[in-house]
Amino acid sequence: MLGAPGVGKGTQAKKFSKTYSIPHISTGDMLRDEIKTRTNLGEIAKSYMDKGDLVPDNLVIEMLLNRIQKNDQNIGFILDGFPRTIAQAEALQEALTKLNLPIDAVIEIELDNEEIVKRISNRRLCPNCGVDYNLLNNPPSGKCLKCDETVIQREDDREETVQNRLKIYDELTKPVSSFYADQSLLQKVDGAQSANNVYESITSILQNMYAEG
Repeated sequence: MLGAPGVGKGTQAKKFSKTYSIPHISTGDMLRDEIKTRTNLGEIAKSYMDKGDLVPDNLVIEMLLNRIQKNDQNIGFILDGFPRTIAQAEALQEALTKLNLPIDAVIEIELDNEEIVKRISNRRLCPNCGVDYNLLNNPPSGKCLKCDETVIQREDDREETVQNRLKIYDELTKPVSSFYADQSLLQKVDGAQSANNVYESITSILQNMYAEG
């Protein structure tokens, strides 16, 4: 699942994971877990993520490859937000070839940068139970509706950080789309639709693809 920060990759990946009982692998979530538990990797990752920069390829690739080789991956998996560079895409392809796990499809969710900034800068998170909120359509009134903890804005969700993340995305991650388009794997979906309509669009693409296959 590809797309700029804030286009809804995680939302869609979680829906498909729940519907089809396929593991959802988010490198962003994995890195944030490392930060929360204050591992060595987490401390290094935090120094990059707080500025909106990408965590170095070698760290992310090592973390991801360890995850996809776990037992639950024999039924497939959904990658959310990875690969983010050509180097990561090439490393992933090499690893999956060795594991005999071909990529079935690459879905790219597209959305205008102005809308992305608005979406992300309005995100809020409960630091206690991890529930996500958005001031635009799911406001928490300052407190988590589940556990009553004060919600926070993550450093990498601040507007200036988001602008930097989008700049890096255009420079380093956008070329990954062409990498997969050249292999006839890429399918694009309009992220300006409602989350349900985006889900239906992706479902239609996958159903047509498997019908043709």
